[in-house]
Amino acid sequence: MSHNTFGNLLKFTTWGESHGEAIGCIVDGFPSNIKIDLNYIQNKLNLRKPGQSKFTTQRKEDDEIKILSGVFEGKSTGAPISFIIFNKDQRSKDYGDIKNKFRPGHADYTYWSKYKNYDYRGGGRSSARETAMRVAAGALSEILIKNTEYKKIKIDSAVIQIGSEKVDSLKWDTKLINQNPFFAPNKKIIPIWEKAILDHRKKGSSLGAIIEVRVSNMPVNIGEPIYQKLDSELSKAIMSINAVKGIEFGAGFNIVEQDGLTSSDPMQINKKKINFLSNNSGGILGGISSGQDIVFRYVVKPTSSVLSLKQTISKDKKNTTISTKGRHDPCVGIRAVPVGIAMTAFVLADLIMINHSKKI
Repeated sequence: MSHNTFGNLLKFTTWGESHGEAIGCIVDGFPSNIKIDLNYIQNKLNLRKPGQSKFTTQRKEDDEIKILSGVFEGKSTGAPISFIIFNKDQRSKDYGDIKNKFRPGHADYTYWSKYKNYDYRGGGRSSARETAMRVAAGALSEILIKNTEYKKIKIDSAVIQIGSEKVDSLKWDTKLINQNPFFAPNKKIIPIWEKAILDHRKKGSSLGAIIEVRVSNMPVNIGEPIYQKLDSELSKAIMSINAVKGIEFGAGFNIVEQDGLTSSDPMQINKKKINFLSNNSGGILGGISSGQDIVFRYVVKPTSSVLSLKQTISKDKKNTTISTKGRHDPCVGIRAVPVGIAMTAFVLADLIMINHSKKI
């Protein structure tokens, strides 16, 4: 299996399976002599780890990360930085009854068709367990950004919709986001989402979610046209996350309801500063950051593993039904929030390094 690496000048490669002994990550291209705060990385991982509430999978993993290389006396050496997390709470027996069946909505069939061998225990390599290492790589890239001239860049993200229930205000209580199990930016929506998720879990189903990312204090000039545009690199990063089915920037698909007069973002000079009168573009013009906030949203489909019976086929090409046991997120989109932040940070760090390379 190839293509387990993401990035350009700054790259990370992940390895390991959901029910294997461990998962890991190697970050290559990271500059030397940068102080590495392992507690910061661990705190980021704690935001996505499973088993923290009744609204996520009950798999219990500490997700305690260790650095194996690339750091000496607390600073990066310039060599590849490698991370490892040992899996502790695998229940492979939960998948024994379905090892010869393909789970609808999962990668089982396509992996089997392509490789003629796949790890049916939680999806193996295709499991969202892999995203823990993306969070580690993203946290490392945030540390890198804080050591550049762009250290004021701030990435915030929240769930803005679960199922059909939306946050009804554009105003965020940023402090609230990491203090509730839904990464909700608004208190009023929390009991509504709680009821919706529990209702669907009781009937053996699940819900999808929409997540919004906001990047503030962005400079002008990050992004490389034509084929390393900031929005195309972010799209590739976000679309590579498990269960993500779409992404939009700024006004997104709603821009079709506007015309050429209202959809563009007028500009004016005010006290010798450039101001934009709107941000339909989401802070990116021609693939390059405009200096406005970057704003985008992505949708995560409902968890495909549910207790209710579904129609499927077996490896010997016979019709059958399947009910997926085990511990699964009733709304996998919730734990995608820290993963989206991580991938955003990594893209920004990578493109910042590319931008710096052009100044030599």
